[in-house]
Amino acid sequence: MCLFKFICAITTRTLFVLVSLTGVWRVTWVKKDLYFWFLIFLCLPLVVEMITTLKSRNGKDYKWFSPAIFLFLISIIPSIWILELHHQQFKASEPECKNLNSWENVRKMITLNETQGNFTYQNYLKMLSTVCSNDWILALHQILLILLIVGKWLLPLGGGVTRDELSQLLLIFVGTAADILEFTSETLSDIKEKSCLVYIILGVWTWSMLQFPLHLAVVNSKPDSEGEQGDQEVTLLTKRSTDMWSIVEALFIQDGPFLLVRLIVMTYFDVFHQMLVFFAIKNFLVIILNLYRLVVICQDYRSRDGRASAIPCV
Repeated sequence: MCLFKFICAITTRTLFVLVSLTGVWRVTWVKKDLYFWFLIFLCLPLVVEMITTLKSRNGKDYKWFSPAIFLFLISIIPSIWILELHHQQFKASEPECKNLNSWENVRKMITLNETQGNFTYQNYLKMLSTVCSNDWILALHQILLILLIVGKWLLPLGGGVTRDELSQLLLIFVGTAADILEFTSETLSDIKEKSCLVYIILGVWTWSMLQFPLHLAVVNSKPDSEGEQGDQEVTLLTKRSTDMWSIVEALFIQDGPFLLVRLIVMTYFDVFHQMLVFFAIKNFLVIILNLYRLVVICQDYRSRDGRASAIPCV
């Protein structure tokens, strides 16, 4: 069992490094500047973390925070930023490329390269370089989010984290990843030559990605206290820490910023379509429901605290 956890820890971090290197290679190819290979140095902290964690903790993750996922984000996010900004700047003058929007196009591209013979490593890289920039960027976004979910699943559990909490966290990650992917792909496709909004969208996207290294929305800080004296000493933040953190994530890390950006797109930049309105309403409903939940939690805590204080001391 220990050997299996050790292998999972190495495999996960190796996949993180490979995806980061793929992003750096794509940036270097697109920008046609070898100096961008220096982005590889962003992968070094992840390698150091892997060696340190394997030696000191046998590859186990931490309870509240995942350094491996955080360092993976640090290594891949700059490459995605560069690719997104380059695409927004030069998408009107991009050369002819191959879209991967159907199985037929994929088969044609593979068949064409196989018929040429001598399918070497250089030919493989050349084939990948002919894929459209938008498809490349979307693929990196998708691989990043999928690998964050699968990677967290494969990483050995940190101390104090149960399998039930891990399963809840993975389900939250799936829903979060779907919302984030829809936000970046749909919102960036709505704007044209508005570089300031591109920076805002990418900044909000980067901010929302910080949910993945944190486990505060699922992992309990301490079990519910039992007994009258315990109920009097436990504060609201301690007793309902997971609920409070979930509300904070919705209001300030994901749905709140997403709604603000979508309102800016609709009002200031005069972009309007059904899907944009639908997801704006969805973000608004999530915010309202979380505020309602916050009120319910506070009222429930006050009522219980009032009943506890009314009990006479013996």
